[in-house]
Amino acid sequence: MSTDAPAGVARITAPTLAEEAYQTLHRLIVRGQLPPGELLQEPTLCAQLGISRTPLREALKRLSAEGLVVMPRNRRARVAPINAKELDHLFEVEAGLESLAAGLAAKRMTKTELKRLETLQERLERLLVKGDRSAYFELNQRIHGLIVAGAKNPALEETHRSLLGRLERARYLALDHLGRWQESTEEHRQILEALKARDSDLAQRLLASHIRHTGEAIASINRPPS
Repeated sequence: MSTDAPAGVARITAPTLAEEAYQTLHRLIVRGQLPPGELLQEPTLCAQLGISRTPLREALKRLSAEGLVVMPRNRRARVAPINAKELDHLFEVEAGLESLAAGLAAKRMTKTELKRLETLQERLERLLVKGDRSAYFELNQRIHGLIVAGAKNPALEETHRSLLGRLERARYLALDHLGRWQESTEEHRQILEALKARDSDLAQRLLASHIRHTGEAIASINRPPS
């Protein structure tokens, strides 16, 4: 690994060193700037981030718990590989969770929350036109989180949050294809209209289909050439 910091790395000076180290490394892994299999050299990372090994190791342990880093015993940490079969399983669970959330949200979201969701959808559509992949991804994640929160079910929200870290990298990878951006944005619009109509069954079906399409996009990227 080069001693030159990847784009996006900034020296950390805030008190919550482990948290900020986690956020920085998480972003770099999700966006592929630290690719699968990359060896994570602790001295190099400490120098790049301006922190000691203790907060760095705390951050690596958290990333390991989310499936983004592997830390074999007595060996150095690496960025976790992308396991296609595991992703299939994770997207199945994600589709179930988020579709359940959408069905509940259609009944439970307030008018204010729906208006906020509509505002975010309009911003998402503008980002699609601009082709701003990073900002689009961040906003897309916020929209999914808002729908899950709209279910007003803390247990569902907590379960979803624990799974999300293991899927973020795959979701970002799906945006390698601009065609998926367009498709995804249109699907988001349809989900929003179902939520506004308080159509629980339709919202549930549309969100399950949306997650399934993302999973299929990932599978096509990871499929070995014939």
